Amino acid sequence: MPIPGSETIDLRSDTKTQPDAEMRLAMSKAEVGDDKSGEDPTVRRLEEMSAEILGREAGLFVVSGTMGNLVAIKSQTRPGQEIICERQAHIYLWEGGGISALCGLLPRTVPGVNGVMNPAHVEAAISDGSNVHVGPTGLIELETTHNMAGGVALPVEHIHQICDLAHRHDLPVHLDGARIFNAAVALGVDPEELAKPVDTVQFCFSKGLGAPIGSMICGDRGLIEECRRVRNIVGGALRQVGVIAAAAIVALESRNRLHEDHENARRIAMQLHDLPGIHVDLATVQSNIVNLTVEREDIDADSLCRALETYQILATPRDDTRIRLVTHRQVTADDTARVCAALEEVLA
Repeated sequence: MPIPGSETIDLRSDTKTQPDAEMRLAMSKAEVGDDKSGEDPTVRRLEEMSAEILGREAGLFVVSGTMGNLVAIKSQTRPGQEIICERQAHIYLWEGGGISALCGLLPRTVPGVNGVMNPAHVEAAISDGSNVHVGPTGLIELETTHNMAGGVALPVEHIHQICDLAHRHDLPVHLDGARIFNAAVALGVDPEELAKPVDTVQFCFSKGLGAPIGSMICGDRGLIEECRRVRNIVGGALRQVGVIAAAAIVALESRNRLHEDHENARRIAMQLHDLPGIHVDLATVQSNIVNLTVEREDIDADSLCRALETYQILATPRDDTRIRLVTHRQVTADDTARVCAALEEVLA
């Protein structure tokens, strides 16, 4: 029986969103200037808004989350040091080895439970440089929501614990908060509570917030000025970029709708949980990401994605058995119902 609806539903990532009419209008009317010289008023407004929302002194607009992480980390470390991160951190798995290639850092990974590292294990991984055979620790990195853990939001107290121990060892902490606003919604807290303890935080406008391009680094003013210098080194200096920043402002102002994405993801997860041979850990479905594992002989992750495509639903397998589904501002409640109906037809 065909599932009603003709529009394609793209669950591959929340980076697949398209700018809406309000964003396009704002882009067309944006006041612009040379951002490298600090002359773009729209970018300045976006940076000030972002810093204020996260309770920090200053912000720096960059083109991507990968660039934001790279610039923030490089600004606080030196080549030959180690960076401590969770074993499945995005900076370690999915950013092209930039922390080694461009920052000269060696990752020291710590296994976590759903992305949450044991503070005792983190402290045990810290090197003070007294052993000449081991690079000294330069920085500790956290990630929320945690992508590979299925969108889990790090507890506020965990972020404070890691920052407290890092600062006791005179180490900075960088937070990859690509989806920090999703994390705040999942935890029911102000995003400032997640960003204030860390030294730098990066978040994306082009994921859950739905803008076409851009990310932000926030932190103390002096450190952000150093990030601005490093951004220039890696080729990230921007010119009349207010046309992009304008869309990011609209996205930031409409962030209060993120709970809808979380509700839609939960509905899909509940449907999957009830289907034979499909495993979903409901405890990890806290935001807009659903990780599922196919445990059947008649279908694998790739063939399930191909079956869904016949219903005009796009998904991408992680490997032979695992698929990640991501909801976003262009996946409606009606779309979610279509997805659940399609899954029922294919898998029941």
